[in-house]
Amino acid sequence: MKMKSHLLWLLGTAAISANAQTVYKMQPVAIQSRWAKEVSPENALKSYPRPQMVRTGWTNLNGLWDYAITPKDTGQPTAFEGQILVPYPIESALSGVKKTLLPTQNLWYKRNISFSPKTGERTLLHFGAVDWQATVFVNGKEVGQHKGGYAAFSFDITDALRSGSNELTVKVFDPSDQGTGPHGKQVLNPQNIYYTPSSGIWQTVWLETVPTVSIVDLKMTPDIDKGVLSLRVTTSAVIPAQAGISIKAVVSGCSECEILKQVQDDDRTRSIVLKIPNAKLWSPANPYLYDLTVKLGKDEVKSYFGMRKISIGKDAKGIDRIFLNNKPYYNLGTLDQGFWPDGLYTAPTDEALAFDIKAIKAMGFNTIRKHIKVEPARWYYWADKLGMLVWQDFVNPNQSLPEGSKEEFEKGALDEMTQLHNNPSIVAWVLFNEKWGQYDQQRLSEWVKKTDPSRILNGHSGELLYVNEQLRSPSPNAYVSADMTDVHSYPDPMMPIKQAGKAQVCGEFGGIGVFIPDHQWLTGSAWGYIQEKPAALKAKYTIMNQHLQLMEKEGLSGSIYTQPFDVEGEQNGLMTYDREVVKIPFAEMRKIHSQLNPDLKVSRRDSSLEMTTNYGVTAQNADLTEPGIAYSVMLQEYIGGKRDLSFLKKMAMMAMQAGDKPGALLAGSAYVSSLKMPLSEEDINNVVQFTKSTKDAGFNLMNTNADAFKKVMGDRKYTVAMMNMILKGEMEPLMNQGNTDWTVIEARVKPYGAPGEEILLRAKTVGFYNQQDWANYVPAAKAYLEKFGANIPEQERSMFQGAIDQHK
Repeated sequence: MKMKSHLLWLLGTAAISANAQTVYKMQPVAIQSRWAKEVSPENALKSYPRPQMVRTGWTNLNGLWDYAITPKDTGQPTAFEGQILVPYPIESALSGVKKTLLPTQNLWYKRNISFSPKTGERTLLHFGAVDWQATVFVNGKEVGQHKGGYAAFSFDITDALRSGSNELTVKVFDPSDQGTGPHGKQVLNPQNIYYTPSSGIWQTVWLETVPTVSIVDLKMTPDIDKGVLSLRVTTSAVIPAQAGISIKAVVSGCSECEILKQVQDDDRTRSIVLKIPNAKLWSPANPYLYDLTVKLGKDEVKSYFGMRKISIGKDAKGIDRIFLNNKPYYNLGTLDQGFWPDGLYTAPTDEALAFDIKAIKAMGFNTIRKHIKVEPARWYYWADKLGMLVWQDFVNPNQSLPEGSKEEFEKGALDEMTQLHNNPSIVAWVLFNEKWGQYDQQRLSEWVKKTDPSRILNGHSGELLYVNEQLRSPSPNAYVSADMTDVHSYPDPMMPIKQAGKAQVCGEFGGIGVFIPDHQWLTGSAWGYIQEKPAALKAKYTIMNQHLQLMEKEGLSGSIYTQPFDVEGEQNGLMTYDREVVKIPFAEMRKIHSQLNPDLKVSRRDSSLEMTTNYGVTAQNADLTEPGIAYSVMLQEYIGGKRDLSFLKKMAMMAMQAGDKPGALLAGSAYVSSLKMPLSEEDINNVVQFTKSTKDAGFNLMNTNADAFKKVMGDRKYTVAMMNMILKGEMEPLMNQGNTDWTVIEARVKPYGAPGEEILLRAKTVGFYNQQDWANYVPAAKAYLEKFGANIPEQERSMFQGAIDQHK
């Protein structure tokens, strides 16, 4: 999704030794999912985290760890601040901490583990994912370092362990959107289509014991045309040919499935071809999975695979379409962000993780576009098991492309393709999204297709982006070397361009905002591309899908609706963020989708059964009460004297939904005016949300208590917020009067110090640049870059400097 740009950016046999356990308590959060109350230190995500390489000798390290936050350049802390529940991000309510990690800080984790060494065994320490840079110590000795917030990694820690108690420490640095690494929708200043960061350990941590020579990796590639599965096995050490150790691969329940050949590729890899006669093909309608056991000496892992094929082919009319198992298959999808109100990047429980896929299938979709996030391995397991096609986005590079970001992006993309190769649900890779950090598109498209020829490539989803029928920016060589052309069109869907040999898809559309009272994140705003009343949503959504039907006849091969669930400030989901309310009943959505989803086009006898099943998902239907009516009740309560803080917060947001801006200002001001220093972190965040101008009640609070706000927000985020408020409250009223008198504006903002000076120079620089008033631009831009150039992206800095050089 895209927003319009603005002036401001804007181990051996191991057992867990008990930590000195304090009372765990989930931190307050505006709304939470039904699974949050099930989370405790004793049961935090206890399922085996890697379903395609399952071993029995493992120990889950999720639970309470000690934590501390220190300045980035200092060493390991001597004292820790408290305890954090792993693996929930430190910014999340479920972590028990709910603090923002700033780019100037490190986050430290510590716990003890017990170890009893055994001859012939090695101990591996696994991390599902840590965002962003992790350095791991055992008993004070560094055992490894890893960069990348979305990839699993492991270290052999055997040699650092000692018999008895051992100290495990993890240092994390996460600059979020201020760094070089891919960060997805995580930003330090969340708003609109960007969300709260998830720093630190956000997936399961576990120990595993393996023999000295063990299986490190399996790579499985099905070929339904030949009726075989190619299996490549990577081992931890060289297996001498004279050792006589062979790799055994057994497919459960398939007596005719046998090894056709086994070839030694190099010292540590062997390729095996498994015959799979009369294969049962995997599809959303019949997600059949074969169980596989692979043995190497004393090591044994359990796995699974699916036999399916994804390709581009011509239908009976010669139209290029997406084919599944050699037949045209319309990919009816939705854009899934993978965020949770209580756990942010981390679902509260494994049941919650599965729920999202079940709910999307209950809606009648057969495809999920996993939007610039890589999920835990168990999410893809559920997609495999439940039957859901997945278009998997690569996590985009930092959009300003600072030095080093390209290398980090390509490393992350390779990790992603390697880590997720075996999941039959993943049918397409999505390289770029809406020009977010786009570069070298042809080279990278060809690299992806060469690296994984078993899947199709969406080289650039939304390279052509239309909002209200207006093209945002042209692309002279769109969709080069890709397998499909893809257009984003908000709100209404449209046909993408046609190119020979490529399928046509609408990679994003919709974004219909519908507000459901009592089920909102309470960010102070709730955003959608268009706003509809609950009662009008079904008709609007139905009409959009009818247009998709017409486009399908013209050659459209897939579509992605934005989106299944509300996310933080966005209210454009088909369900609320807490997964409690479905805005169009599941059965009605399936009827709407039945003309496009091949699996819903069933006989009349089967149709009634199909239309009544919700795949075990429960949710209440939306209350179609007009939001204005619900708000008017609150307004009357306000008139009657109700003033408690939670009421005022809710009233301010609902006033905005009802279009009552004076009421929103009234409630927001009353809320902020009721606060007294010292403020909690949550209070500070709420003040920021309700303060947009120097005229708002919170501005004086922020201005006179800068240190307290900076401690929570960080220096730069605080400064930018102050700049925006000065711009809106002091400058824009004068700038909008016509002939701007910068002398008057300068006098108005001078009392605000550095934030006032920076926003003044920025406004003058941008204004003169847009007006091509080069005589005034050059001195303004020179002063802006000299004083504040370090605060802006490199691309913008270069643009401003280039104009100075050209016109000085």
